[in-house]
Amino acid sequence: MFENEDEQPSENEETQLAEDESRKQIETQFKEQIEAEHKFISEKIKDISNIIVILSGKGGVGKTTVAINLATTLALNGLRVGVLDADIHGPNAPKMLGIKSYLPSVTESGITPAIGPLDMKVMSMAFLLPNPDTPVIWRGPLKMGAIKQFITDVYWGELDYLIVDLPPGTGDEALTILQLIPNITGVVIVTTPQDVALLAVRKSINMVKEMHIPILGIVENMSGFICPECGHEVKIFGEGGAKKASEEMDIPFLGDIPIDANITQDSDSGLPFVVQHIKSKATEAFNTIVDNIRKQIEPHYKE
Repeated sequence: MFENEDEQPSENEETQLAEDESRKQIETQFKEQIEAEHKFISEKIKDISNIIVILSGKGGVGKTTVAINLATTLALNGLRVGVLDADIHGPNAPKMLGIKSYLPSVTESGITPAIGPLDMKVMSMAFLLPNPDTPVIWRGPLKMGAIKQFITDVYWGELDYLIVDLPPGTGDEALTILQLIPNITGVVIVTTPQDVALLAVRKSINMVKEMHIPILGIVENMSGFICPECGHEVKIFGEGGAKKASEEMDIPFLGDIPIDANITQDSDSGLPFVVQHIKSKATEAFNTIVDNIRKQIEPHYKE
């Protein structure tokens, strides 16, 4: 095969060729496994029209509050909505929706989600804990397995929208959801006007872009405090940061939500704010954000 010894591969070259071939085989197997997994999950969630992931760069920006009120606003518009609380360590969605206790059952169709306000279907790690004070002390593989089961084994049925509330940051849970679910409709990024929050949120935006998942836009929460007495708004945390970031990173700006003391009170009481305070400025903001999301997703929405 080789005309002289100089053309024969050295021992190091042979080893490198073998390693390259082995690497290619592993990559091929990995791709095949991902494709098979996506096909399986696609079949399980084929009756869900749209899946929207709610993400933030850091904690404390009100991401779950935004997720719950966006889901409720969609339900108020007559849509079939589900909420997947993917925050394994801090599952707060059931409390905000007034679901005090629920024990999922297993049927032939799958695990049954809880039914919340406006017939929203809800699944959360909170339903599997003996009491609200029980910590979830799990490493990555266990958390990933639980999240996968929430997606594949829960019987969501027919939904117009599934809202997936992720824990903050770009860690395991966020990556698992974004990698596992095929054909995610889009991601909504939640931030506050503060520079620290915006610095973290840019990392989340770049992560989603690198994974080639559509970004529906950015929401600025806590954009200003509305005085309950006079209605005057004060920009406590600054102004316009999220809008500026959306322009710099070329993603839509969906809207800003002012601080309203009733949002915190209603969340603690398990009463969705947008149901309790229909005419408030914050509810108007949620309606605007939902309109901006639906205009991107539903071809003939409000034509």
